[in-house]
Amino acid sequence: MTASRIDTQLRSMIAAERQELAAVLGGLPDQSWNAGTLCAGWRVREVVAHMTMLYRYSTARFLAELARSGGRFHRMADRLARQDGAAAPRELVSAMAEGGLSARTPPGVGFEGALTHDVIHGLDVSVGLGLDRRVSEDRLRVVLDTVTKPKALKSFGAQLDGVELRAEDLDWSYGCGTPVSGAAQDLALVICGRRLPAGRLHGELSARFTADASDALPDLG
Repeated sequence: MTASRIDTQLRSMIAAERQELAAVLGGLPDQSWNAGTLCAGWRVREVVAHMTMLYRYSTARFLAELARSGGRFHRMADRLARQDGAAAPRELVSAMAEGGLSARTPPGVGFEGALTHDVIHGLDVSVGLGLDRRVSEDRLRVVLDTVTKPKALKSFGAQLDGVELRAEDLDWSYGCGTPVSGAAQDLALVICGRRLPAGRLHGELSARFTADASDALPDLG
C-alpha cells in the first residue's frame, strides 16, 4: 500500500473518530461536562477543550501561547484547557464536529499520532463517565501500534515490567510476564498510564492499573 493511500485512510479514520465523538458529546446532559475523567484534574470540558485546541487556534496563535508558557507545551495545554473549557458545551461539541472536516494534526505527531490523541482522550471521557463506547477495530489497531513504539512507551512511563497485556476482544498482546487482560481499548489506556475503574481488567496484577478510592473521579462542578 502506498504512503499516500495510507495517509488517506488515516485521515478518514480521524474524521470518523471526531464525528462520532461529537455525536456522543452532543448527547451528554449538562452535568456530565463537569464530571471527572481519566485525565487527572481535568473534567470532560477541559479534555474536550484540549482535544479541539488544534482546530480552534491558528498556527500563529498556537506559537504565541507556547511562548507565553515559556515553551513548555504541557503547561500551555493545561492553561488553555482550563481557560477554554469554560465555553458552553454546545461550542465545544461544534468545535469537535468541525475538527472532523480538518486534516490538521498536532505538531510533530503525524496522522497516527493525531488518531491516537483523539482515541485516547475520547476514552478518557467515555470510560470516566461509564459510557459503553467501543472504538472501531481498524482505528484501535493503529492506536495499539502507535502507543507501543519505544518512544511512546518512554513518554507514557507506565509500569509494564513483568506484565503481558492480553486483549480479550482482539488477537493482540504485548509484553512478557504475568497476564493482565481486558478490552483492547482499555489496555491502550493502561499503556498510556491511565488507572481504570475497578472490574475492567483481570489478572493477578490488574490492581497495579486500577484506580483506588484516592483516584476516584469526582464531580468538579
